[in-house]
Amino acid sequence: MTKQPIYDADALLNGSSDTEFPVYKDLAGKKVFITGGGSGIGAYFVVAFALQGAEVGFVSLREDPAIQLCDRVERLCSKRPQFFPCDIRDIEALQTAVSDFEEGGAIDVLINNAARDDRHSVTSYDTAQWDDTINTNLRPHYFTAQSVVAGMRANGMGSIINVGSNCANLGLAGYPAYVASKAAVVGLTKALARELGSDNIRVNALIPGWVMTERQKSLWVTPQALQECLDQQALKNTISGEDCAQSALFLASSASAMITGQSLIVDGGRV
Repeated sequence: MTKQPIYDADALLNGSSDTEFPVYKDLAGKKVFITGGGSGIGAYFVVAFALQGAEVGFVSLREDPAIQLCDRVERLCSKRPQFFPCDIRDIEALQTAVSDFEEGGAIDVLINNAARDDRHSVTSYDTAQWDDTINTNLRPHYFTAQSVVAGMRANGMGSIINVGSNCANLGLAGYPAYVASKAAVVGLTKALARELGSDNIRVNALIPGWVMTERQKSLWVTPQALQECLDQQALKNTISGEDCAQSALFLASSASAMITGQSLIVDGGRV
């Protein structure tokens, strides 16, 4: 028998998760656009917002997992997310995806999630690799925000959530370009929050710790590395995609109506 692949958000999709999301009534019917929604933490965002009754659109680089996610969310929620294949380094294609999703109305919630945490040393990267890291982990956040501002202004409100990483807070070694880009995400968040606050557009950063996605488990999670991380956390549990999705729902909803320019850290109290 062929072993079935395991996908991020599987437990949510097949009903085996113990997670119960609170109901944010104001998210029902809202248009939510997510970058990197086909896998990793992004897949949890797609499912969580679909369960709230939101209209979800997302971009992802890999088509097959994204289409399978849409199929499964449709079976679970009776509402199919809209998937737009896109390399987020191609800003024109990314902004076209945003525009296409907005055809039925302005975007209410933007989640800039897509990123790559490729490992490298300070001596191993050339200028092209550095630029590629910034073009993946930072530049799209600015241009998606640029794309949704007009619609949010017309609606009189909006929520932008930029996903960072606690690697910038901790100054972790092993991927300095990634750490730099994630630190810049927080700076961009604060700048946009200040600029857009008068339009009632809130901009916050969601800062996860080491989330146990399939990518992390397949590439970097070892018993020793995991134990070292847990030893540094105040809470001795691993961080899941559901944990991040819970926080994203809060930041997107009216429950956080007076929160902007802030960083919500979801890392189990790691120091």
